[in-house]
Amino acid sequence: MRTYSPKPADIERQWHVVDADGLVLGRMATEIAIRLRGKHKPMFAPHADVGDHVIVVNASKVVMTANKADRERVWRHSGYPGGIRSDSYADLLERHPDRVVTRAVRGMLPKGTLGAGMLKRLKVYAGPGHPHGAQLPQPLEIELARRAAS
Repeated sequence: MRTYSPKPADIERQWHVVDADGLVLGRMATEIAIRLRGKHKPMFAPHADVGDHVIVVNASKVVMTANKADRERVWRHSGYPGGIRSDSYADLLERHPDRVVTRAVRGMLPKGTLGAGMLKRLKVYAGPGHPHGAQLPQPLEIELARRAAS
């Protein structure tokens, strides 16, 4: 029996919507990465891009456990000597909540051109609206522990 390798004509991409309101960042990012990579499909192949499109709404309402938003730092470097900068996740969530989600998902995807192609199918929006209604996205219920509002 030969190993099945998915052809580009065999790939059917669906659209999923994730409401990030009250979801824990890391647990949500793993489910998103699984959908982008295509590991939930029976035709999954590690060398092929067979994943779906994912839309994340309410990214500004994502939560981080154990006070990590204040404790953990986000580092970036300009490429010049002395060009290293850092911010806390709390500051980044306040200014650019879409970058927090994108950064978490990008770390869980393959490195290189395969992962870059998968990341292009991730759309993140800070508010509740998105402009992708024509694609008929299906809501993706992430059955993870939503943090209770206290």
